[in-house]
Amino acid sequence: MVQFVVERDTGAHRIEEIGVDGIINVYKERGFTSHDVVAKLRGILKQKKIGHTGTLDPEAEGVLPVCLGSATKVCELLTDHEKTYRAVLLLGKVTDTQDATGTVTQEHPVTCGEEQVRACIASFVGTLWQVPPMYSALKVNGQKLYELARKGIEVERKARQITVRRIEVEKIELPRVTISVTCSKGTYIRTLCHDIGGALGCGGCMESLVRTAVGPFSAEHSVRLSEIEKKRDEGRLDELVLGTDEVFRQYPALQLTEAGERLVRNGNPFEADDRLAHVDETEGTPTVGRGTSAEGADKPHADGLLEKARRKEDVLAEDTRHTEDGSAGENRQNGAGRYRVYDRRGRFLAIYEWKEARGLYWPVKMFLGTGSVE
Repeated sequence: MVQFVVERDTGAHRIEEIGVDGIINVYKERGFTSHDVVAKLRGILKQKKIGHTGTLDPEAEGVLPVCLGSATKVCELLTDHEKTYRAVLLLGKVTDTQDATGTVTQEHPVTCGEEQVRACIASFVGTLWQVPPMYSALKVNGQKLYELARKGIEVERKARQITVRRIEVEKIELPRVTISVTCSKGTYIRTLCHDIGGALGCGGCMESLVRTAVGPFSAEHSVRLSEIEKKRDEGRLDELVLGTDEVFRQYPALQLTEAGERLVRNGNPFEADDRLAHVDETEGTPTVGRGTSAEGADKPHADGLLEKARRKEDVLAEDTRHTEDGSAGENRQNGAGRYRVYDRRGRFLAIYEWKEARGLYWPVKMFLGTGSVE
């Protein structure tokens, strides 16, 4: 865990606040909004720079990774991760909100059998086009949809492409069906339940929802706000705070020489010679350069690298040519060629990407901490 001290001048006297860099895997309980969780954590940790990684409705519960300090830079990246949910689909009822909290607008008998239900649900695996619900925070012409819905106004919404990678039917006790869904960013599980009910001809809505995973963060290893408060009081908060690099464990790690560290701390690209060690070797990565020696570590080549850096448009143009067949673009989308970059003391600094055309590691996202390692 990285901690840093922030001084705040109130006019009368100066206050010192202890800040924390890292991620806490919070279990959001029912009745709280995602904003409530952030607000409560600001009070518990006495820290302002906190952000969550994807809204959960008040009646939903489950995994809500919360980023602290410099780790807030990964909020958008975690939002893009796949998510897994456990939902109870209630067949035979259609509501205006597509979940059980709304007003029932239609009721139908449930005449389908278990095999028909399983076959129908299986048909929703893959790439789909989903129309967002009216009761959502999406905006149309600058207005939030749920605000319009509360006024009785319904507007046309454009369908959005989503991916449902997996749906597992965990239990069927008609009219209720418990499903586990792994899906892409932007998927509304309420709408998925609504659409499954529509396909079965009896209608349906979501009765309950638990988010069981966001990327590498699972409900099994999450903590409630009360436990975070308890650990703070016991002086054991570091047991709950995960390093920012936990988000990127799918990438191999590189450790830098002194010269490489100076380049990275200024946001510059670096060469293979600037690697002190390859912490994780993966097939197809460049071999370790001669930066392991003192001579290599002190090699004065920053000017040459900066000249290469100025040709960024050439690198991007080269990338564009490589993506004409789609293969290189797909590799970048999947994070191929990306690395976690650490300084000589093992502190996480950044995510870099290897640019084969220029023989450089190129910055993708910087996470330079503001304090020292404890």
